[in-house]
Amino acid sequence: MKSEIKQLRRLARARRTNAKARSSERPRLLVFKSQKAIYAQIVDDSEGKVVCGTSNLKGAAGIKGAEEVGKTIAKLAQAKKVDTVAFDRNGYAYHGQIKALADGAREAGLKF
Repeated sequence: MKSEIKQLRRLARARRTNAKARSSERPRLLVFKSQKAIYAQIVDDSEGKVVCGTSNLKGAAGIKGAEEVGKTIAKLAQAKKVDTVAFDRNGYAYHGQIKALADGAREAGLKF
């Protein structure tokens, strides 16, 4: 019961923040976190396509894994000539793995 309420609240926060990120003309760095892994993808809403994506399913877990995902997504984005994005944390609080992913992406050269 509590987990359902928690998920509904996260989705409500995500709806509010997605509207702001989607109104931007920049591609979005979208983050999704499950209990096993963290996923990141860059979405171009103007074309309705995913530019690139990655996760830590086969790598390290936790904050170290999230930081690696951030660095990897930044390298993939730069290969596709994307250097500036809007960060869409998808309703998650900006701490822990989400913050580590953002810091890793910034460290590797992605701007948001």
